[in-house]
Amino acid sequence: MTPSVTWRDWVVGARLRTLPLAFTGVILGSGSAVWRGSFDGVIAALALLVALSLQVGVNYANDYSDGIRGTDDHRVGPTRLTASGMVEPGLVRRAAVLSFTLALSAGLALLLVARGDTLLGPDGVAGWLGEVWVVLALGALAVVTAWFYTGGPKPYGYSGFGEIVVFIFFGPAATVGTAWAMVGSVPFETWLTGAGAGFFASAVLLVNNIRDIDQDRIAGKRTVAVKLGLRASRVVLVLLLVMPYVMVGLLSLTFIFVPFVFVVALMTLWVLIQVFLATTPKDLIGVLGTIGLNALVYSLGLALAIAL
Repeated sequence: MTPSVTWRDWVVGARLRTLPLAFTGVILGSGSAVWRGSFDGVIAALALLVALSLQVGVNYANDYSDGIRGTDDHRVGPTRLTASGMVEPGLVRRAAVLSFTLALSAGLALLLVARGDTLLGPDGVAGWLGEVWVVLALGALAVVTAWFYTGGPKPYGYSGFGEIVVFIFFGPAATVGTAWAMVGSVPFETWLTGAGAGFFASAVLLVNNIRDIDQDRIAGKRTVAVKLGLRASRVVLVLLLVMPYVMVGLLSLTFIFVPFVFVVALMTLWVLIQVFLATTPKDLIGVLGTIGLNALVYSLGLALAIAL
C-alpha cells in the first residue's frame, strides 16, 4: 500500500452508497419479530454485522476483480482502489477476505445465540447442526456467491445474473433469515417484505450498470444494461421500483397500517425522474445514494407498520 493511502480511501472503497441495502432485510425481519413478541436486540445486531460485512466484502472483491481485469480502467464513478493503483491488488483482496471472515464469524455467533440451547440438549453438537445446517450452508453460499460475482474464471456478474442474485440475498434471504433467527419459524409476510427489499437492491445494481453501460460494453462485461440497452433497461428499472409497492398492496390486506407506506412512493418517483432526466453517466452517481436511502426509508416504514 502506498504511503498516501489513508483510512478514508478504504472507506471510499467500501462504497458507502450501497450500505443502506445491508440494513433493509434486518429491519424488515426485525419488524416481523416485534409483531410476534420475539425481537432480540443481540440477534438483530449480529444479523446486521453479517449483512454489512458481506456488503463491504462484495464491494472490495468487486474492486479487486474488476481492477485486475481492467474493467475499471475508464470508469465514471468514484475512484476504485485497485484500478487507480492506490492500493496493491493483494491488499484489496485481503480486505475482502477479512470482511467475509467477519461475516461468517458473526453468522456463527448469531446461530449460537439464536439456537445455542440445542447444544445443551441430548444430541449436543449433532442436534444443533441438524437444526441449523441449512442456514450454515446458505451462509457459506452467500460468501462464495459474493466472491464469484466478478471473481473467478467465469464471473456471473459479467453474464447478466447480478440483479437476480442481489435480489435473493439482500431481499428474501436476509429478511427471512433475520426473522427465523428470532421467531424460530418463518413468518409468512417476510417473503413479501423481503421481496420488496430485494427489488430495491436489484434497482441499485441496475442503475449502477446503466451508468457504466458504455465502459462495460467495451470491457466485455455483459450486464443486463449492456444486453438490453439504455431504453429497455430504464423500463426494467421502472418495474423493479414499482414491485415493492405491489408488495405493500398485498400486505395491506393483513396489516392495517401498511397502506401508509405508499407515501414513500413519492421518493421513488423522484428517483425515476432523476434517472430519466440523466444525460451523462455522471448524472447517475448521486442517484445510487438516493435509491439506497429510498430502500432504507421504505424498509423502516414497512417494518414499523407491521410491528404495530
